[in-house]
Amino acid sequence: MAAEYLKIHPQNPEARKIEKVVTVLSKGGIVIYPTDTIYGIGCDIYNKKAVTRLVQILGLKSKNLNLSFICNDLSHISNYVKRIDNQVFKMMKHYLPGPFTFILEASSNVPKILEAKKKTVGIRIPNNEIARSMVRELGNPVISTTLKSDDEILTYPTDPEEIRLKYQSTADIIIDGGFGHNVPSTVIDCTGLEPEVIRDGLGEITL
Repeated sequence: MAAEYLKIHPQNPEARKIEKVVTVLSKGGIVIYPTDTIYGIGCDIYNKKAVTRLVQILGLKSKNLNLSFICNDLSHISNYVKRIDNQVFKMMKHYLPGPFTFILEASSNVPKILEAKKKTVGIRIPNNEIARSMVRELGNPVISTTLKSDDEILTYPTDPEEIRLKYQSTADIIIDGGFGHNVPSTVIDCTGLEPEVIRDGLGEITL
């Protein structure tokens, strides 16, 4: 069955369309959606069948999971990470929402969710109204990763129509929120003594 292709306004997402996406997510569906960087593919973190399906789609093994939690705001993250020191919290508050992924120590809830021994978790709060509206309406984060392209030149797909052609038999809903970027988020590892940029991406950060 082909995925539903849903055009959603990037600045003012239509409530009924977001509700449709959330209904699919809550039933274990896989959704492709825009962020402030690259298009992502994800599911409800609390639906284990959906998480298993996502991992299979990505061709990963549980122990190799490097998926991000897409959150609406910082209030979401306390369930999934251990205590954050003031320096890191201030930094996250300053730079989020934005094109950053913060790697933090995972709380005991994360292995239960992923059925994998994960000691860290990537937290994303994208500056994208579609992604954040989707998570806000769902009521909990979406577990997600970026879409990769088979193109040797273009690492990440940016055209929603091309994404539709490739993933129409994989996802349940593909959201067209306009053209995406082809540069990923900047990744900051906050698990050491000092925060460290481990991937330069779209976001510029001063440590």
